[in-house]
Amino acid sequence: MAETTLMSIAPLFLFLLCCATQTLGITIHSFPNGDVNGIIEAEYQKTVSLVCEVGDMASDEELVWLRNGAVVKLLDENKKGRSSVCVTPLVYEDNDAVFTCHLKTNDSDKASVTLNVTYPPQLSMSEEVQLELDSLLVLQCDMRANPPVSSIVWKLNGSIVDLLEGGFTVTNDGLISQLQVKNVKRHLHEATYQCTAVSPMYGQQTQTFHVTVTEKTVKFPVMPIIAGVVVVCATSLLAIVSRWSKITKCFK
Repeated sequence: MAETTLMSIAPLFLFLLCCATQTLGITIHSFPNGDVNGIIEAEYQKTVSLVCEVGDMASDEELVWLRNGAVVKLLDENKKGRSSVCVTPLVYEDNDAVFTCHLKTNDSDKASVTLNVTYPPQLSMSEEVQLELDSLLVLQCDMRANPPVSSIVWKLNGSIVDLLEGGFTVTNDGLISQLQVKNVKRHLHEATYQCTAVSPMYGQQTQTFHVTVTEKTVKFPVMPIIAGVVVVCATSLLAIVSRWSKITKCFK
């Protein structure tokens, strides 16, 4: 009989112990909601709200928030039992930021979430570019995005750029895509260029460049001319002073 009673009490004891452990634990609620791994996905310039709570048995416990390991400053009334943090507006630097909430008296009792800030490539609509014959043409597209762009294509007057025919080079470093050509010629390079980035989340984003090639301008040697004018003026001034000195002596 005693063994039967003990066996019936044991599961109940374990259940109560489990409940007590959960009650004392830290929980972070968020809007928008995070996934099972604590990843919260939100768009650039939007808002993320985080609420940290402890169980009823520790409702007077003071809470501490960390952002990437650095303490977040809180008002006194936003520290005990329940504490909230609002991240607004979301910026690029918030991507992959880790927010952790823990008890002040026990930093091992904690919970964490990670922000996943999504944004499309930051491409402007249109840009006017003017340069002289035989100069260097450099066009750039900002391809930074989250998730990363899947492809980027350069077009000239609606057709994919022929690198060999136009003497173009294209480079990508994961952040900037650059189209470049040396010794610009009007018949080859005066055109409308388009840079199109394809995002798996935001679709196609395009930036347009209207390139105009002008004749070379005659560049005067400005500095030598200025130096010459200064020398002439100084010489004339000295001559006048010298002449005035002679005239003055004649009247003494």
